[in-house]
Amino acid sequence: MKQLTQLFAATSLAFAFATSALAAPETYGVEPNHTYANFSYNHMGLSTQISKFSKTSGTVVYDKAAKTGSVDVTIDMKSVDTGSSLFNGHIQGADFLDTEKFPTATFKSTKVVFEGDKPATIEGQLTIKGITKPVTLKVSHFSNMEHPMAKRDAIGANASTQIKRTEFNAGKYAPLVGDDVTITISLEAIKQ
Repeated sequence: MKQLTQLFAATSLAFAFATSALAAPETYGVEPNHTYANFSYNHMGLSTQISKFSKTSGTVVYDKAAKTGSVDVTIDMKSVDTGSSLFNGHIQGADFLDTEKFPTATFKSTKVVFEGDKPATIEGQLTIKGITKPVTLKVSHFSNMEHPMAKRDAIGANASTQIKRTEFNAGKYAPLVGDDVTITISLEAIKQ
């Protein structure tokens, strides 16, 4: 009986080590049809304007067991959608996004902070118009499950941060048009 107990304990221990050895970071590709970055700001004290970028790409690396991760996202700044074709062209000009010189913006994480089993904040470097600043994205929603249609492991998240557009050389008409801009990303990514 003692030998059986020792064999069971050794087998359990070997299984635990094998299982932990299998846990590893997994890479997820951003799903472009369901990933959008939007931005909002105060317009002359009259309203909050909300616009989005229609093209986003990138990867998320997630290790559920180790509670670690990273995010690398690229936004096509020429895909800006303000709801007005006239304003789309205006906002792509040199006084704002200057998409001829800077066609993309990027976010690269430096640290993901977990609370329990889910990420709570994502610290990283945001680059707009060639200017890089540290930002912290606050995660308001996170889900990791099998995608109902793709039948593969998927991640979904919503996160936001606030920047000052003058710090990214995009401050024309500030402060009449708000300097504070809230950036929110709704992201879905599927395991590669």
